Amino acid sequence: MVENMLLKDKVAIVTGAAQGIGKAIAVALAREGANIVIVDINLEGAKATAREIESLGRGALVFEVDVSRADQVNEMVKKVLDSFKRIDILINNAGITRDALIVRMDESDWDKVMEINLKSAFNCSKAVARPMMKQRSGKIINIASVIGLVGNVGQSNYAASKAGIIGLAKSLAKELAPRGINVNAIAPGFIKTEMTERLSQEVRAEMLKRIPLARFGDVEDVARVVLFLVSDAAGYITGQVLNVDGGMIM
Repeated sequence: MVENMLLKDKVAIVTGAAQGIGKAIAVALAREGANIVIVDINLEGAKATAREIESLGRGALVFEVDVSRADQVNEMVKKVLDSFKRIDILINNAGITRDALIVRMDESDWDKVMEINLKSAFNCSKAVARPMMKQRSGKIINIASVIGLVGNVGQSNYAASKAGIIGLAKSLAKELAPRGINVNAIAPGFIKTEMTERLSQEVRAEMLKRIPLARFGDVEDVARVVLFLVSDAAGYITGQVLNVDGGMIM
């Protein structure tokens, strides 16, 4: 019943929601009553996510946006406010990898990962901060990675970007708490997505040895944690990093 939904009539922006973890989060929030704003450069994938959300009886807006561009993000947020009049939830999920050892990494690969993974979270968080402050409520979740906590060979750019959005979440949690806004980060471990499916069987087997629960995570494992953190049940939680990794880095 709609009346029992955790997020009835809330408005959630999810970046990178065309596939993978972002899509799973968007659908999970919609199932609990939220209207979803799908933000991605993959327009066809975003439209597919929107159709799934609309089949659940929820509203869906699609925006083809480069989240590293502040002007595009600001315009998107303006249109969301025009349509829904409020923004309750922001999920900073957009992210890419450009892996290489530091001695072989092109500067452009460093810059691109920082722009999409870190600068986008700054752009989106800044854009929604004022409307959330005005309504004196809001939830912001940064999707980080355990790599941002422990590092990884060949991923200095990715690790730095994910460590950056953890620091961003903690700083914003302190800045925005007086206005009733909660900001947290989630650090997924090895989650089964299109990106991880491309890894060799040897690499996957080696990764599995490091996971005490002896399985790789599903995108729904992350989505369920997001759902908790944006619900009223997590109203007294802010500035935290929650690892969803099967115990990999405990």
